[in-house]
Amino acid sequence: MGLPVLSLLGVMSFNVQSIRSQFPILQQTVHGKPLVYLDNGATTQKPQMVIDAISDVYLRYNSNIHRGIHHLSNVCTDAFEAARAKVQQFINARESCEVIFTRGTTESINLLAFSFGETFLKAGDEIIITSMEHHANIVPWQMLAERKGLTLRVVPINDCGELLMDEYARLINPRTRLVAVTHISNVMGSINPIGQIIDMAHAYDIPVMVDAAQSIQHHKLDVQQLDCDFLVFSGHKMYGPTGIGVLYGKEKWLNQMVPWQGGGEMIEKVTFEKTTYNQLPFKFEAGTPDYAGAVGLGAAIDFINGIGLSAIEAYEQGLHQYAMERMQAIPGMRFIGQAQNHSGVISFLVDNIHPFDMGMFLDKMGIAVRTGHHCAQPLMQRFDIPGTVRASFGLYNTTDEVDILVAGIQKVKQLFG
Repeated sequence: MGLPVLSLLGVMSFNVQSIRSQFPILQQTVHGKPLVYLDNGATTQKPQMVIDAISDVYLRYNSNIHRGIHHLSNVCTDAFEAARAKVQQFINARESCEVIFTRGTTESINLLAFSFGETFLKAGDEIIITSMEHHANIVPWQMLAERKGLTLRVVPINDCGELLMDEYARLINPRTRLVAVTHISNVMGSINPIGQIIDMAHAYDIPVMVDAAQSIQHHKLDVQQLDCDFLVFSGHKMYGPTGIGVLYGKEKWLNQMVPWQGGGEMIEKVTFEKTTYNQLPFKFEAGTPDYAGAVGLGAAIDFINGIGLSAIEAYEQGLHQYAMERMQAIPGMRFIGQAQNHSGVISFLVDNIHPFDMGMFLDKMGIAVRTGHHCAQPLMQRFDIPGTVRASFGLYNTTDEVDILVAGIQKVKQLFG
Protein backbone atom coordinates (compact mmCIF):
# COMPACT_ATOMS: atom_id res chain seq x y z
CA MET A 1 0.00 0.00 0.00
CA GLY A 2 1.13 3.54 -0.65
CA LEU A 3 2.03 6.04 2.02
CA PRO A 4 -0.88 8.13 3.39
CA VAL A 5 -1.46 10.78 0.76
CA LEU A 6 -1.66 13.78 3.05
CA SER A 7 1.51 12.97 4.98
CA LEU A 8 3.32 12.13 1.75
CA LEU A 9 2.48 15.44 0.15
CA GLY A 10 2.11 17.78 3.07
CA VAL A 11 -1.07 19.26 1.61
CA MET A 12 -3.16 19.20 4.74
CA SER A 13 -6.13 21.02 3.21
CA PHE A 14 -6.41 18.56 0.34
CA ASN A 15 -8.89 15.78 1.18
CA VAL A 16 -8.68 13.42 -1.79
CA GLN A 17 -11.31 11.00 -0.45
CA SER A 18 -13.80 13.84 -0.09
CA ILE A 19 -12.98 14.94 -3.63
CA ARG A 20 -13.40 11.39 -4.98
CA SER A 21 -16.84 11.14 -3.39
CA GLN A 22 -18.02 13.95 -5.66
CA PHE A 23 -17.36 11.87 -8.81
CA PRO A 24 -20.10 9.24 -9.21
CA ILE A 25 -18.30 7.36 -12.00
CA LEU A 26 -15.33 6.57 -9.74
CA GLN A 27 -17.50 4.48 -7.43
CA GLN A 28 -18.00 1.66 -9.94
CA THR A 29 -16.19 -1.59 -10.68
CA VAL A 30 -14.74 -2.67 -14.04
CA HIS A 31 -14.33 -6.39 -14.75
CA GLY A 32 -15.13 -6.98 -11.08
CA LYS A 33 -12.32 -4.65 -9.91
CA PRO A 34 -12.55 -1.14 -8.48
CA LEU A 35 -12.07 1.38 -11.27
CA VAL A 36 -8.61 2.96 -11.33
CA TYR A 37 -8.96 5.79 -13.84
CA LEU A 38 -5.58 6.97 -15.12
CA ASP A 39 -6.59 8.39 -18.50
CA ASN A 40 -7.07 12.01 -17.49
CA GLY A 41 -4.90 13.30 -20.33
CA ALA A 42 -7.60 12.11 -22.72
CA THR A 43 -10.56 13.33 -20.67
CA THR A 44 -11.34 13.91 -17.02
CA GLN A 45 -14.34 12.63 -15.11
CA LYS A 46 -17.11 14.99 -14.02
CA PRO A 47 -18.09 15.97 -10.47
CA GLN A 48 -21.74 15.88 -9.48
CA MET A 49 -21.96 19.67 -9.44
CA VAL A 50 -21.06 19.84 -13.14
CA ILE A 51 -23.57 17.12 -14.00
CA ASP A 52 -26.23 18.94 -11.97
CA ALA A 53 -25.46 22.28 -13.63
CA ILE A 54 -25.97 20.81 -17.10
CA SER A 55 -29.15 19.01 -16.04
CA ASP A 56 -30.44 22.22 -14.50
CA VAL A 57 -30.26 23.99 -17.85
CA TYR A 58 -32.51 21.43 -19.52
CA LEU A 59 -34.80 20.99 -16.52
CA ARG A 60 -35.42 24.65 -15.67
CA TYR A 61 -34.47 27.22 -18.32
CA ASN A 62 -33.57 25.63 -21.64
CA SER A 63 -34.02 28.20 -24.40
CA ASN A 64 -32.02 29.66 -27.25
CA ILE A 65 -29.95 32.58 -26.12
CA HIS A 66 -29.36 36.27 -26.90
CA ARG A 67 -32.17 37.03 -29.33
CA GLY A 68 -35.18 36.08 -27.23
CA ILE A 69 -37.21 38.52 -25.16
CA HIS A 70 -39.03 35.94 -23.03
CA HIS A 71 -38.07 34.82 -19.54
CA LEU A 72 -36.40 31.50 -20.33
CA SER A 73 -34.23 33.02 -23.05
CA ASN A 74 -33.12 35.80 -20.73
CA VAL A 75 -32.26 33.38 -17.92
CA CYS A 76 -30.32 31.12 -20.29
CA THR A 77 -28.50 34.07 -21.84
CA ASP A 78 -27.48 35.34 -18.42
CA ALA A 79 -26.17 31.88 -17.46
CA PHE A 80 -24.19 31.61 -20.70
CA GLU A 81 -22.58 35.02 -20.31
CA ALA A 82 -21.91 34.35 -16.62
CA ALA A 83 -19.92 31.30 -17.74
CA ARG A 84 -17.91 33.52 -20.10
CA ALA A 85 -17.16 35.86 -17.21
CA LYS A 86 -15.96 32.89 -15.12
CA VAL A 87 -13.56 31.89 -17.89
CA GLN A 88 -12.34 35.48 -18.15
CA GLN A 89 -11.59 35.58 -14.43
CA PHE A 90 -10.08 32.08 -14.42
CA ILE A 91 -7.44 32.99 -17.00
CA ASN A 92 -7.40 36.71 -16.11
CA ALA A 93 -8.31 37.97 -19.57
CA ARG A 94 -8.53 41.74 -19.79
CA GLU A 95 -12.03 41.71 -21.31
CA SER A 96 -14.81 39.10 -21.45
CA CYS A 97 -15.08 39.71 -25.21
CA GLU A 98 -11.63 38.10 -25.57
CA VAL A 99 -13.17 34.74 -24.58
CA ILE A 100 -14.58 32.88 -27.59
CA PHE A 101 -16.56 29.69 -26.95
CA THR A 102 -15.76 26.81 -29.30
CA ARG A 103 -16.26 23.05 -29.29
CA GLY A 104 -12.80 22.46 -27.82
CA THR A 105 -9.08 22.91 -28.32
CA THR A 106 -9.14 21.41 -31.81
CA GLU A 107 -11.84 23.78 -33.04
CA SER A 108 -10.12 26.73 -31.37
CA ILE A 109 -6.90 26.03 -33.27
CA ASN A 110 -8.77 25.49 -36.54
CA LEU A 111 -10.62 28.78 -36.01
CA LEU A 112 -7.33 30.55 -35.42
CA ALA A 113 -5.61 28.87 -38.37
CA PHE A 114 -8.36 29.99 -40.72
CA SER A 115 -9.12 33.46 -39.40
CA PHE A 116 -5.60 34.53 -38.49
CA GLY A 117 -4.26 32.91 -41.64
CA GLU A 118 -6.75 34.56 -43.96
CA THR A 119 -6.19 37.95 -42.34
CA PHE A 120 -2.44 38.15 -41.82
CA LEU A 121 -0.55 35.44 -43.76
CA LYS A 122 0.66 35.25 -47.34
CA ALA A 123 2.85 32.97 -49.47
CA GLY A 124 6.39 32.69 -48.12
CA ASP A 125 5.45 33.36 -44.49
CA GLU A 126 6.47 30.88 -41.78
CA ILE A 127 4.87 29.39 -38.67
CA ILE A 128 6.87 27.78 -35.86
CA ILE A 129 5.56 24.72 -34.01
CA THR A 130 7.41 21.99 -32.06
CA SER A 131 8.07 18.31 -32.54
CA MET A 132 6.00 17.40 -29.47
CA GLU A 133 2.71 18.87 -30.73
CA HIS A 134 -0.62 17.05 -30.74
CA HIS A 135 -2.01 16.52 -34.23
CA ALA A 136 -4.54 19.27 -33.47
CA ASN A 137 -1.65 21.74 -33.42
CA ILE A 138 -0.01 20.33 -36.54
CA VAL A 139 -2.67 19.48 -39.12
CA PRO A 140 -4.58 22.82 -39.15
CA TRP A 141 -1.30 24.66 -39.79
CA GLN A 142 -0.35 22.17 -42.52
CA MET A 143 -3.72 22.73 -44.18
CA LEU A 144 -3.19 26.49 -43.97
CA ALA A 145 0.35 26.13 -45.31
CA GLU A 146 -0.88 24.15 -48.31
CA ARG A 147 -3.64 26.68 -48.95
CA LYS A 148 -1.48 29.80 -48.65
CA GLY A 149 2.01 28.61 -49.62
CA LEU A 150 3.48 28.85 -46.14
CA THR A 151 6.33 26.97 -44.47
CA LEU A 152 6.15 25.17 -41.12
CA ARG A 153 9.29 25.23 -39.00
CA VAL A 154 9.61 22.65 -36.22
CA VAL A 155 11.56 23.11 -32.98
CA PRO A 156 13.32 19.81 -32.16
CA ILE A 157 13.66 18.17 -28.74
CA ASN A 158 16.41 16.32 -26.91
CA ASP A 159 16.20 12.71 -25.72
CA CYS A 160 14.64 13.84 -22.43
CA GLY A 161 11.75 15.47 -24.26
CA GLU A 162 12.85 19.07 -23.76
CA LEU A 163 12.76 21.77 -26.42
CA LEU A 164 16.10 22.83 -27.85
CA MET A 165 15.75 26.53 -27.21
CA ASP A 166 18.86 27.42 -29.20
CA GLU A 167 17.20 25.84 -32.23
CA TYR A 168 14.02 27.80 -31.51
CA ALA A 169 16.01 31.02 -31.49
CA ARG A 170 17.63 30.03 -34.77
CA LEU A 171 14.26 29.36 -36.44
CA ILE A 172 12.89 32.83 -35.71
CA ASN A 173 13.45 35.03 -38.74
CA PRO A 174 11.82 37.97 -40.59
CA ARG A 175 9.36 35.60 -42.31
CA THR A 176 8.02 34.19 -39.01
CA ARG A 177 4.42 35.26 -38.49
CA LEU A 178 3.21 33.03 -35.63
CA VAL A 179 4.49 30.64 -32.97
CA ALA A 180 2.04 27.89 -31.95
CA VAL A 181 3.26 25.74 -29.08
CA THR A 182 1.90 23.35 -26.48
CA HIS A 183 2.38 24.29 -22.85
CA ILE A 184 2.59 20.67 -21.68
CA SER A 185 3.18 17.64 -23.89
CA ASN A 186 0.20 15.28 -23.85
CA VAL A 187 2.61 12.35 -24.33
CA MET A 188 5.59 13.11 -22.11
CA GLY A 189 4.28 15.66 -19.63
CA SER A 190 7.18 17.98 -20.49
CA ILE A 191 6.42 21.53 -19.34
CA ASN A 192 7.75 23.96 -21.91
CA PRO A 193 9.31 27.31 -20.87
CA ILE A 194 6.31 29.13 -22.22
CA GLY A 195 7.24 32.53 -20.78
CA GLN A 196 10.65 32.42 -22.43
CA ILE A 197 9.10 31.24 -25.72
CA ILE A 198 6.69 34.19 -25.68
CA ASP A 199 9.34 36.74 -24.74
CA MET A 200 11.67 35.57 -27.51
CA ALA A 201 8.89 35.80 -30.11
CA HIS A 202 7.65 39.17 -28.89
CA ALA A 203 11.15 40.58 -29.23
CA TYR A 204 10.44 40.35 -32.97
CA ASP A 205 6.73 41.33 -32.69
CA ILE A 206 5.65 37.75 -33.44
CA PRO A 207 2.38 36.62 -31.80
CA VAL A 208 2.23 33.35 -29.86
CA MET A 209 -0.56 30.82 -29.45
CA VAL A 210 -0.39 28.53 -26.39
CA ASP A 211 -2.12 25.13 -26.42
CA ALA A 212 -3.16 24.80 -22.77
CA ALA A 213 -5.24 21.63 -23.14
CA GLN A 214 -2.90 19.71 -20.82
CA SER A 215 -2.12 22.54 -18.40
CA ILE A 216 -5.32 24.49 -17.71
CA GLN A 217 -6.51 21.93 -15.12
CA HIS A 218 -3.15 21.60 -13.36
CA HIS A 219 -1.55 25.06 -13.22
CA LYS A 220 -2.67 28.64 -12.75
CA LEU A 221 -2.54 30.48 -16.09
CA ASP A 222 -2.70 34.25 -16.25
CA VAL A 223 -2.85 35.37 -19.88
CA GLN A 224 -1.98 38.96 -19.03
CA GLN A 225 1.06 37.92 -17.03
CA LEU A 226 2.17 35.45 -19.72
CA ASP A 227 1.36 38.04 -22.37
CA CYS A 228 0.36 35.29 -24.80
CA ASP A 229 -1.62 36.46 -27.80
CA PHE A 230 -3.86 33.39 -27.97
CA LEU A 231 -4.65 30.55 -25.57
CA VAL A 232 -6.76 27.47 -26.32
CA PHE A 233 -8.20 24.74 -24.11
CA SER A 234 -11.07 22.24 -23.73
CA GLY A 235 -13.69 21.93 -21.01
CA HIS A 236 -13.64 18.15 -20.88
CA LYS A 237 -10.01 18.02 -19.76
CA MET A 238 -10.75 20.26 -16.75
CA TYR A 239 -13.65 18.27 -15.22
CA GLY A 240 -16.21 19.97 -17.46
CA PRO A 241 -18.40 18.66 -20.29
CA THR A 242 -17.37 17.60 -23.76
CA GLY A 243 -18.13 19.78 -26.76
CA ILE A 244 -17.15 23.07 -25.16
CA GLY A 245 -13.82 24.89 -25.30
CA VAL A 246 -12.24 28.31 -25.41
CA LEU A 247 -10.17 30.45 -27.71
CA TYR A 248 -8.75 33.38 -25.83
CA GLY A 249 -7.31 36.11 -28.02
CA LYS A 250 -6.09 39.62 -27.43
CA GLU A 251 -8.75 42.02 -28.56
CA LYS A 252 -6.38 43.76 -30.97
CA TRP A 253 -5.97 40.53 -32.95
CA LEU A 254 -9.57 39.33 -32.77
CA ASN A 255 -10.95 42.64 -33.99
CA GLN A 256 -8.86 42.41 -37.16
CA MET A 257 -9.44 38.72 -37.90
CA VAL A 258 -12.12 37.69 -40.37
CA PRO A 259 -14.87 35.31 -39.17
CA TRP A 260 -14.42 31.65 -39.93
CA GLN A 261 -18.08 30.59 -39.96
CA GLY A 262 -21.16 32.42 -41.16
CA GLY A 263 -24.69 32.23 -39.80
CA GLY A 264 -26.86 33.57 -37.06
CA GLU A 265 -25.49 35.63 -34.16
CA MET A 266 -22.20 36.51 -35.88
CA ILE A 267 -23.88 39.15 -38.03
CA GLU A 268 -24.81 42.77 -37.51
CA LYS A 269 -26.79 43.28 -40.72
CA VAL A 270 -27.47 40.98 -43.68
CA THR A 271 -28.62 41.93 -47.15
CA PHE A 272 -28.25 39.96 -50.36
CA GLU A 273 -25.62 42.46 -51.40
CA LYS A 274 -23.47 42.55 -48.23
CA THR A 275 -23.19 41.36 -44.63
CA THR A 276 -21.61 43.29 -41.78
CA TYR A 277 -20.33 41.34 -38.79
CA ASN A 278 -21.17 41.48 -35.13
CA GLN A 279 -18.85 42.75 -32.43
CA LEU A 280 -16.67 40.50 -30.29
CA PRO A 281 -17.07 37.84 -29.10
CA PHE A 282 -20.13 37.06 -31.21
CA LYS A 283 -18.30 37.52 -34.51
CA PHE A 284 -16.73 34.09 -33.93
CA GLU A 285 -19.76 32.30 -32.44
CA ALA A 286 -22.03 31.53 -35.39
CA GLY A 287 -25.24 29.62 -34.75
CA THR A 288 -26.72 28.27 -31.56
CA PRO A 289 -23.86 27.66 -29.13
CA ASP A 290 -23.58 24.85 -26.61
CA TYR A 291 -24.99 26.98 -23.83
CA ALA A 292 -25.51 23.98 -21.56
CA GLY A 293 -21.87 23.05 -22.09
CA ALA A 294 -20.78 26.59 -21.28
CA VAL A 295 -22.76 26.50 -18.04
CA GLY A 296 -21.15 23.13 -17.26
CA LEU A 297 -17.71 24.61 -17.93
CA GLY A 298 -18.54 27.43 -15.54
CA ALA A 299 -19.47 24.86 -12.88
CA ALA A 300 -16.17 23.05 -13.51
CA ILE A 301 -14.31 26.32 -12.92
CA ASP A 302 -16.26 26.77 -9.67
CA PHE A 303 -15.26 23.23 -8.66
CA ILE A 304 -11.56 23.85 -9.37
CA ASN A 305 -11.64 27.23 -7.63
CA GLY A 306 -13.31 25.64 -4.62
CA ILE A 307 -10.27 23.41 -4.13
CA GLY A 308 -7.66 25.88 -5.36
CA LEU A 309 -5.20 25.40 -8.18
CA SER A 310 -2.21 25.82 -5.87
CA ALA A 311 -3.42 22.94 -3.71
CA ILE A 312 -4.20 20.85 -6.80
CA GLU A 313 -0.76 21.50 -8.26
CA ALA A 314 1.04 20.62 -5.03
CA TYR A 315 -0.95 17.43 -4.59
CA GLU A 316 -0.47 16.28 -8.18
CA GLN A 317 3.25 17.03 -8.12
CA GLY A 318 3.65 14.80 -5.08
CA LEU A 319 1.53 12.08 -6.63
CA HIS A 320 3.60 12.18 -9.82
CA GLN A 321 6.84 11.99 -7.85
CA TYR A 322 5.54 8.99 -5.93
CA ALA A 323 4.47 7.27 -9.16
CA MET A 324 7.86 7.84 -10.79
CA GLU A 325 9.69 6.42 -7.78
CA ARG A 326 7.51 3.32 -7.72
CA MET A 327 7.62 2.73 -11.46
CA GLN A 328 11.37 3.28 -11.79
CA ALA A 329 11.87 0.21 -9.60
CA ILE A 330 10.17 -2.06 -12.17
CA PRO A 331 12.80 -3.99 -14.20
CA GLY A 332 12.59 -3.32 -17.94
CA MET A 333 10.76 -0.01 -17.48
CA ARG A 334 11.50 2.63 -20.13
CA PHE A 335 10.09 6.14 -19.78
CA ILE A 336 9.46 8.22 -22.91
CA GLY A 337 10.37 11.76 -21.96
CA GLN A 338 12.10 12.61 -18.69
CA ALA A 339 12.14 16.38 -18.80
CA GLN A 340 13.43 18.15 -15.73
CA ASN A 341 10.24 20.24 -15.63
CA HIS A 342 7.47 17.67 -15.75
CA SER A 343 3.71 17.39 -15.16
CA GLY A 344 1.38 14.52 -14.28
CA VAL A 345 1.76 12.37 -17.41
CA ILE A 346 3.91 9.24 -17.56
CA SER A 347 4.47 7.48 -20.89
CA PHE A 348 6.29 4.18 -20.72
CA LEU A 349 7.17 0.85 -22.29
CA VAL A 350 8.07 -2.35 -20.45
CA ASP A 351 10.46 -4.92 -21.89
CA ASN A 352 9.23 -5.90 -25.36
CA ILE A 353 5.56 -5.91 -24.38
CA HIS A 354 3.44 -4.09 -26.96
CA PRO A 355 1.60 -1.09 -25.51
CA PHE A 356 -1.77 -2.48 -26.64
CA ASP A 357 -1.11 -5.76 -24.83
CA MET A 358 -0.12 -3.93 -21.66
CA GLY A 359 -3.19 -1.70 -21.84
CA MET A 360 -5.54 -4.61 -22.52
CA PHE A 361 -4.33 -6.65 -19.56
CA LEU A 362 -4.36 -3.64 -17.25
CA ASP A 363 -7.96 -3.01 -18.27
CA LYS A 364 -8.87 -6.53 -17.11
CA MET A 365 -7.59 -5.45 -13.69
CA GLY A 366 -9.83 -2.36 -13.72
CA ILE A 367 -6.99 0.02 -14.62
CA ALA A 368 -7.77 2.55 -17.37
CA VAL A 369 -4.68 3.81 -19.23
CA ARG A 370 -4.23 5.11 -22.77
CA THR A 371 -2.20 3.24 -25.39
CA GLY A 372 -1.02 4.16 -28.89
CA HIS A 373 0.55 7.22 -30.46
CA HIS A 374 -1.64 9.69 -28.53
CA CYS A 375 -2.23 11.83 -31.64
CA ALA A 376 1.48 12.60 -31.77
CA GLN A 377 2.85 10.40 -34.55
CA PRO A 378 5.84 12.67 -35.35
CA LEU A 379 6.92 12.37 -31.71
CA MET A 380 6.70 8.58 -31.91
CA GLN A 381 8.88 8.71 -35.01
CA ARG A 382 11.37 10.87 -33.10
CA PHE A 383 11.79 8.11 -30.51
CA ASP A 384 11.41 5.29 -33.08
CA ILE A 385 8.57 3.57 -31.25
CA PRO A 386 5.07 2.50 -32.34
CA GLY A 387 3.41 4.02 -29.29
CA THR A 388 3.44 4.05 -25.50
CA VAL A 389 1.34 3.24 -22.48
CA ARG A 390 0.30 6.50 -20.85
CA ALA A 391 -0.82 6.98 -17.28
CA SER A 392 -2.10 10.50 -16.66
CA PHE A 393 -3.18 11.76 -13.27
CA GLY A 394 -5.93 14.01 -11.98
CA LEU A 395 -6.82 15.52 -8.64
CA TYR A 396 -8.85 12.47 -7.58
CA ASN A 397 -6.10 9.89 -8.07
CA THR A 398 -4.32 8.39 -5.06
CA THR A 399 -1.09 6.68 -4.08
CA ASP A 400 -3.09 3.49 -3.56
CA GLU A 401 -4.08 3.66 -7.23
CA VAL A 402 -0.42 4.09 -8.16
CA ASP A 403 0.34 0.95 -6.17
CA ILE A 404 -2.40 -0.92 -8.04
CA LEU A 405 -0.93 0.25 -11.36
CA VAL A 406 2.57 -0.90 -10.36
CA ALA A 407 1.26 -4.28 -9.24
CA GLY A 408 -0.68 -4.58 -12.49
CA ILE A 409 2.39 -3.85 -14.62
CA GLN A 410 4.37 -6.45 -12.69
CA LYS A 411 1.64 -9.00 -13.22
CA VAL A 412 1.62 -8.36 -16.97
CA LYS A 413 5.40 -8.78 -16.99
CA GLN A 414 4.97 -12.19 -15.37
CA LEU A 415 2.34 -13.17 -17.95
CA PHE A 416 4.78 -12.40 -20.75
CA GLY A 417 7.64 -14.20 -19.02
